This record gives sequence, structure tokens and C-alpha cells, in this order.
Amino acid sequence: MKVAILSPVVWRTPPRKYGPWEQVASNIAEGLIDRGIDVTLFATGDSITKGKLDYIIEKPFGENPSLDAKVCECLHISRLMERAGEFDIIHNNYDFLPLTYSRLIKTPMVTTIHGFSSPKIIPVYKKYNDINYYVSISNSDRSPELEYIATIYNGINEKEFTYNDKHGDYLLFFGRIHPEKGTYECIQIARKAGMKLIISGLIQDEIYFKEKIEPHINNDDIIYAGNSGPGKRNELLGGACALLHPIFFEEPFGLSIVESYFCGTPVIAFKRGSMPELIINGKTGFLVKDINEAVDSIKDIPKISRKDCTIFAENNFTRSKMAGKYIDVYEKIISGK
Repeated sequence: MKVAILSPVVWRTPPRKYGPWEQVASNIAEGLIDRGIDVTLFATGDSITKGKLDYIIEKPFGENPSLDAKVCECLHISRLMERAGEFDIIHNNYDFLPLTYSRLIKTPMVTTIHGFSSPKIIPVYKKYNDINYYVSISNSDRSPELEYIATIYNGINEKEFTYNDKHGDYLLFFGRIHPEKGTYECIQIARKAGMKLIISGLIQDEIYFKEKIEPHINNDDIIYAGNSGPGKRNELLGGACALLHPIFFEEPFGLSIVESYFCGTPVIAFKRGSMPELIINGKTGFLVKDINEAVDSIKDIPKISRKDCTIFAENNFTRSKMAGKYIDVYEKIISGK
């Protein structure tokens, strides 16, 4: 079976730091390769894979302001589509634009929907639903207007994370710094609980950071550790007492939650989106409705077995398990069953 994996070109695949879609595309590609699948990864020219790499965009446009995003996207996607006949399956991880090519090629296309940036893009998914195969990354993120072939949870390479039975005295926010991710609320939770907070992530909303976050950073109890790469991420997650995830949107999945589990660290999250699918309340963390409940739950963190967090992740969120489920989907499509 020959599979083409289409990754975004905003960041490198896998990303140096932030880049969740690129990270998942990499995990899918490498997981398939480990299972003996012939994979060609379409990504930036500096991307890393054990399979074949094809590219037309040499460097990610997220790191090069001189590049035009739309031009990069069009050149990149068309590069794959012009080679479509060489593959048995195209696996699209680049949102809705590649769907517009699907009636022009014969190769079946699987699209993993990594969340909907806006309801305005759903008409594109609807138009091409009859000849495309959609995979949701959680049951909570399914649109009632679309038909899906499967729900497959994101899987990660657990070897990149170190289980830590002991932990430090701090709470952690790890993710993009944006109002919908609840960075400011993490500061409030930590202050009310009388605990140190370390913040790490890409500053996605500069005004929010300047007005709501930066005034509280003192390198004492509120620390900004920057946008951390894999090594620092592993260290921060493993040393945390708990990961805070007070989201204000219906998040389709949370990679940081799964990554935290592999380090043994439980998660406290607002009960929205996919959180009830990712967190076993009272066993791998706590689902709460507001800041006060989050503060109250911190005292019960010692009751959580860090080993249970890792076992749950190993049973549900490994790269190998995810790859196996995608192979099942590919085979179902190719066989026509």
C-alpha cells in the first residue's frame, strides 16, 4: 500500500516547537512506516521522516514572514495532487482546501478533521462528503451535517516522554497563549491555590499576552518559560504537580493532555469539548466547571496515581495504536467494504 501524507507547511514536520497539525501528521506518517506502509510525506523541505519526503516549499512560512501563506499552500497542495495517481490513498491533514481537488483525481482521499476553525468552512466539507472519507479526532468534534468513516484519537510517540513518579511544586500551563486556552485563568487558579505557575507556549495573541499575562510574570511564582521544544516540554510536563487546561472553547482534542499523561502528570480541565473523552474524572485528573472548582480539585491531586495516567495513555493514545486504526480505514476504503 502506498500512502501520501499531506502535512501543513506552516511549520516543519515534526515541528521544532509549536505545530499540532504538523505533529499529528508526523505521528501518522512515522506510525505507518513502523507498520511497514510505504509512505511519502508531503511537507516542508526541512521536514524529518523515515519515509520518502516530497516538497516544493523549502522552509515553513510560519518562520518566514516574507513568504505568502496562500501561495505556499497552493503550490504545496497542487504538488501532491499532480502525483495523486502514484498512491493508493491520500491522507489529508491540511483542512478543507485539498478537498477541492478531489473530483479531479481518482485516488481516494482520507481527511482528518483537526477541528473546525469556523462554521463557515463546513459547506466545503459538505460539498465533497460524497467522495471523501472524514475522520474525527474525538466524538465531540463531529458535525451533524457530515458523515464520518471513523473517530480516531490522536496518538503520540510515547518514547519522546519520560514517566516521572515524583513531581515538583508547580502547576503548568502548556499551549498556545490565547484567551480561549485560559492562560489568564491559570494565573488566577495558581494564585488562589498559593502555588507557583509555569507558563509555556507560543504567544498567539500578542495583545492578550501584553495586557493579561505579562503584568503577572515575576519569575517567582508566575514564570514564562517561552515556547518550549520537545526536550523542555518533557521536563516541564514531568515535573508538574498538575497540568491546567481551563479552556473556553469546544476543543476537538488536547495533545498536551496526552503528553502530560505519558509523563505521569494529571490534568485539571474545564469540562468542554473533548475533555470528557480524554480525562477520567478522579482517576487521570479532574473535570471542573470554573476557577473555584479547579482550585478545590488541586488538594485532591495527591489521590491521583501518576502511573494510572500513563497506563490510560498507553492503552488509548500511542502512535502505533493510531496508525493501526488508520490502516483499517485505508483497507476498508480500498476494498470497497
